[in-house]
Amino acid sequence: MIVERIWTGNTLRNYNYLVACPESGEALAIDPLDHQKCLAKAKEKGWQITQILNTHEHHDHTGGNAAVVAATGAKIIAHHRAGKRIEGVARGVAAGDVIKVGRTVELECMDTPGHTMCHICLRSHGDRPALFSGDTLFNAGAGNCHNGGNVEELYQTFVDQLGRLPDATEVYPGHDYIENNLRFTLAREPGNEAASRRLPEVTGHDPAKARVTTLGEEKQFNTFMRLTSAAVIEALRKEFPELPRQPDPKTVFVKLRELRNTW
Repeated sequence: MIVERIWTGNTLRNYNYLVACPESGEALAIDPLDHQKCLAKAKEKGWQITQILNTHEHHDHTGGNAAVVAATGAKIIAHHRAGKRIEGVARGVAAGDVIKVGRTVELECMDTPGHTMCHICLRSHGDRPALFSGDTLFNAGAGNCHNGGNVEELYQTFVDQLGRLPDATEVYPGHDYIENNLRFTLAREPGNEAASRRLPEVTGHDPAKARVTTLGEEKQFNTFMRLTSAAVIEALRKEFPELPRQPDPKTVFVKLRELRNTW
């Protein structure tokens, strides 16, 4: 499996992805908003984009579909309940469905509600574990729930699905928010050494050259994966004095997301 991460450079800080089979040259485009860059990169590499996967229905993830389809004839894949929200969907997928790219690449669909209720993450099969997490999991952060989402569903997605993936899993999110997210982590957990080490690396960085993180690293510096940390809870109780001394993980997650909404 070959992964090409494409930095759009737009104000929303989107990442787009091409996932290619090295044997056949077929490629899957994930959320190809910047269709020009995606098509140019595929041409440069000698790949043929045959499929498009939209992680969810928001325009900054679907806005490039029509141009890529017009140029390549690629088939659009999305959550099986998102068809009416995304024009031209050829295949609706559910949890456990597999997207095959060429002869060697298999990506398993995960039904990951929270940011929206029709959100798909992809995990790779094979020797290179990878997660294409859309707007569900960001580097050092979690997606918002403003536009058709649900924070309690997002919590369940983190705990029941993402948190159980192997620590070696590479994380490919839909946006670059890592600098601000790490600052949020350190505001909640000032003694987090992993966040303190990583922040200078990403302060004012070029997102096109950013190092890919793993889930193991995320568990060290992503506040939304540190729900039982005594330091996180202590700081949270200063913001929400009504919380019990040992709030349950769901309450911690919900309150962290509430704080992050205005960070």
